Amino acid sequence: MKKIAAFFDIDGTIYREGLITEVFKKIIKYELVDEEKWYNEVRPAYLLWDKRQGDYDTYLLKMVDIYVEAIKGISKEQIEHVAKKVIEQKGDRVYTFSRERIKWHQDQGHIVIAISGSPYELVKEMSQKYNMDDFKGTIYKSDENNNYTGDVIPMWDSESKQKALLEMKEKYDIDLSASYAYGDTAGDYTMFKLVGIPYAINPTKELLNKITNDKEINDKINIIVERKDVTYKLTTANLELL
Repeated sequence: MKKIAAFFDIDGTIYREGLITEVFKKIIKYELVDEEKWYNEVRPAYLLWDKRQGDYDTYLLKMVDIYVEAIKGISKEQIEHVAKKVIEQKGDRVYTFSRERIKWHQDQGHIVIAISGSPYELVKEMSQKYNMDDFKGTIYKSDENNNYTGDVIPMWDSESKQKALLEMKEKYDIDLSASYAYGDTAGDYTMFKLVGIPYAINPTKELLNKITNDKEINDKINIIVERKDVTYKLTTANLELL
């Protein structure tokens, strides 16, 4: 009998912001990277998003670009240590809805899998914290001395997430038509198309535009918005983008 799975993005879907930002701040604190990298290159994009004058995807992609350059030459063990500290200190900063859904799926005996654009080291720690069955994250390659090279195998885009989900389907013999996917950005779009029960969690405008223009997803999508201590469930029928 085929199994049912729940595929979770992490940044903005489980965790309330971007975990990679927390790692970046931590490696600055440990003086592994010059803090000017943050103030001159990342912080301006962050402030635009924080003031809602820029979009979330632009900020995160900028963060990734700077992160790649920042960790080049740093040992993998150092980033693994930082990732553990970040999840120890910040791992509970998650959406109530997402935390409860992870538990619900586990109670149902479903396979719970993280597919996230965050660095592999972070996704590993987060998936272990929430007792997930498997995970995929962005791989930052290292050399023979275990130092990061600057080469990346991404997991933040739709194509990569689709490939990862299909690999998990084969690995665990999953019935996708009865399975779930949770995401918040356009990178999660293909996961929504592949499963029978998709959930958009506090979705970006770009993702909502894709959803509303795709009848296949439009007919099955669940839209969740969590603000303060209230969770709202919406449908595209009662949704108006302003």
